[in-house]
Amino acid sequence: MESEEHADPPGPRPAQQVRIVHLTAPAFRALSGGDLAAASAASPVPLTPYFVGPEWRPVWHRRSMQVEEDPASAAWVTGVIWDERGRVAVGRAGYHGPPDEAGMVEVGYAVDPAYRRRGYARAALEALLQRAAREPRVRTVRATISPDNVASYQLVAQYGFTEVGQQWDDEDGLEIIYEVDARRAPESTDPLPFDTGKAH
Repeated sequence: MESEEHADPPGPRPAQQVRIVHLTAPAFRALSGGDLAAASAASPVPLTPYFVGPEWRPVWHRRSMQVEEDPASAAWVTGVIWDERGRVAVGRAGYHGPPDEAGMVEVGYAVDPAYRRRGYARAALEALLQRAAREPRVRTVRATISPDNVASYQLVAQYGFTEVGQQWDDEDGLEIIYEVDARRAPESTDPLPFDTGKAH
């Protein structure tokens, strides 16, 4: 995963009820420019100031360019982790893009520091895996994790991810590549962990 990813530490965590809400092209443009008011106006859910912080700005810029080149990718790339109970945006999650020719998607997610260690990273990963299992085009789910990111590895390992190789990322350095069969998704208690109604 990109440096955006922050996993919950291992051990029992409260189950969170989240859905991943897709963003529109105008929302991506506003977020990449640091305009919270315009981003919230274009987003299906209200956003917090952390969404326009310096840590996330590069991600929004990449996604804005990606959606501009391929509008259909908006239904796949980074969206908002929305806490259904608290009615608040707690982070971002999605795939790096639509499935490639081999049917692979790569997951990425990050949680606002104010909401970490509450099970949101786990809930976001489960939502991503559940969607992948339902998508006929998806065969493999990938996660790329820095060798020193033990918490992230411990999380994905619980869902059947196994090491398949390594790669060098220009921003994050050495990453270990983990993959799992998309059909090995966890059981879903939420019939719609993604909000696709306003993707375009």
